[in-house]
Amino acid sequence: MAKVLIVYYSRTGNTRQMAKLVEEGIRAEGIDVETKDVEDVETNELLNAEGIIFGSPTYYGGMAAPLKKLLDESVEFHGKLQGKVGAAFSSSANIGGGNETTVLGILNAFLIHGMVVQGDANDDHYGPVAIGAPDKRASQQCRRLGQKVARLVKKVC
Repeated sequence: MAKVLIVYYSRTGNTRQMAKLVEEGIRAEGIDVETKDVEDVETNELLNAEGIIFGSPTYYGGMAAPLKKLLDESVEFHGKLQGKVGAAFSSSANIGGGNETTVLGILNAFLIHGMVVQGDANDDHYGPVAIGAPDKRASQQCRRLGQKVARLVKKVC
């Protein structure tokens, strides 16, 4: 059965909340999903999922260091993640806090790995973003991201 791995870092709990909402969307589509704090993820676990979603708070316009470290370590598997589905989401303290640049940084790494990334023409184009804790809009976007990734995994795998 296809599996999606959600990896997140969350100091305040906001990004963790978003991860759980994305998980709900995936489960609604009948796909197996595992949600893990980045501190509990071994790099080789990325090989065991057809979809990989990273969630990060925004720090100076980029992803949290533990997620960047995991991506840096994933160079060991360069070429082996090709064709997997990738997605990202982010939270920040304020509007214009760098959410989109954080998501794009994650997606850039996924694209370099040869992963498949789908944008969204209607909502948060690159991936869900929240200002502080996810509000109603961000919660809907997170669930929608989970559904979209699950559907794409079904098509690709």
